[in-house]
Amino acid sequence: KVQVEFVSANPTGPLHVGHGRGAAIGDCLCRLLEANGYNVTREFYYNDAGAQINNLALSVQSRVKGLTPEDESWPEDGYRGDYIVDVANAYLAGETVVADDREVTAKADPEDRDAIREFAVAYLRREQDLDLKAFGVQFDVYFLESSLYEDGKVEATVERLKANGYTYEQDGAMWLKTTEFGDDKDRVMRKKDGGYTYFLPDVAYHLDKWQRGFTTVINEQGADHHSTVTRVRAGLQALKADIPQGWPDYVLHQMVMVTRSGQEVKISKRAGSYVTVRDLIDEVGRDATRFFLAARRVDSQLTFDIDLARSQTNENPVYYIQYAHARICSVLRKLAAEGVQRGMNECVGDLSLLTLDEEKELANQLAKYPELIANSAAQREPHHLTHYLRELAGQFHTYYNAHKVLIEDTALRDARVSLYLAVRQVIANGLDLLGVSAPEEM
Repeated sequence: KVQVEFVSANPTGPLHVGHGRGAAIGDCLCRLLEANGYNVTREFYYNDAGAQINNLALSVQSRVKGLTPEDESWPEDGYRGDYIVDVANAYLAGETVVADDREVTAKADPEDRDAIREFAVAYLRREQDLDLKAFGVQFDVYFLESSLYEDGKVEATVERLKANGYTYEQDGAMWLKTTEFGDDKDRVMRKKDGGYTYFLPDVAYHLDKWQRGFTTVINEQGADHHSTVTRVRAGLQALKADIPQGWPDYVLHQMVMVTRSGQEVKISKRAGSYVTVRDLIDEVGRDATRFFLAARRVDSQLTFDIDLARSQTNENPVYYIQYAHARICSVLRKLAAEGVQRGMNECVGDLSLLTLDEEKELANQLAKYPELIANSAAQREPHHLTHYLRELAGQFHTYYNAHKVLIEDTALRDARVSLYLAVRQVIANGLDLLGVSAPEEM
């Protein structure tokens, strides 16, 4: 049983392309693990209790009161995107919002900041839900950071760390001796003002994951979370809860740069200062978005070329791979028109007739697929699958262009069609693991 936590965006705005890369990688990892027989739980952690949420509430309240980001009294760290106007208008109109696990009706009272906060979080969670649906990603569990406080789990974690003798007071703050577990310096756990630093609820959250019986946990996050890895693992060791060292696993992805006509695209109308996942889906469709965001090594930066993703040429890997699938389906339709019916998984004919080098190479490439799927899951590296499919499609197109399949010699024809069908099946399986469709005609 494996838990994969991914996306886990703050509910303070639409999902950006970095979240999109996390969603593509995380969901593909889940599918790969499932293909290897694991029971996978997909989890989204909602950070709904931090400073950013206060900024969100202040920003919406300012809009509710008719202020704009140009006004002097606009909050210093306020959010400026157009979506804040939408939230404010919906709040004033008394709308009811249904997000995955809650229903909130706006009070329409400009002075009630708590009501504004609750409504804004629900509104943006609903928007993120719709973005994820458009992306074809679903979660089994939505876990709220606020529930850790409400259920006393953060306090219980603090008490346990104290009892184990790993905390001390200094300069009015409480520190955790993370250096005893390999960190380069001790970390503040409770600040002078009494508030906890964000890594403490993280430790409480991971203890909860462990207690739910997940001995394998993979956190797919942005590379900016690098510093939390050591801290969270140190905190978990300090709990003395029999959690193995080096638990949980982390997969950290690098940033995404979006380009159009060779120029970087930095902003979107809706979000203001960043490009959203929805922008990409609207521009190039779900298939290309998912494929491109999973197509590079996780730890390398990714350039998302909108023009390439939209192009219907062999340079576009998604088009190239899907076209191979569609070509094979077209051959089956032609066969059927001649009165020859072939089931999608029906192997007919004497395969020893396939003596061409291209045919042997295709068969060898197909034979590598099961091991590739096992290794991609074990190494937590979904990009290998995109490279494999591109190679397979390339070999198939070369073969298709060089040798006819609908020939007089029915024995050879049947054997070649069997090879075609095997290629079709592997392409369809591979695309499905990437969350990409396999069209029968293009």
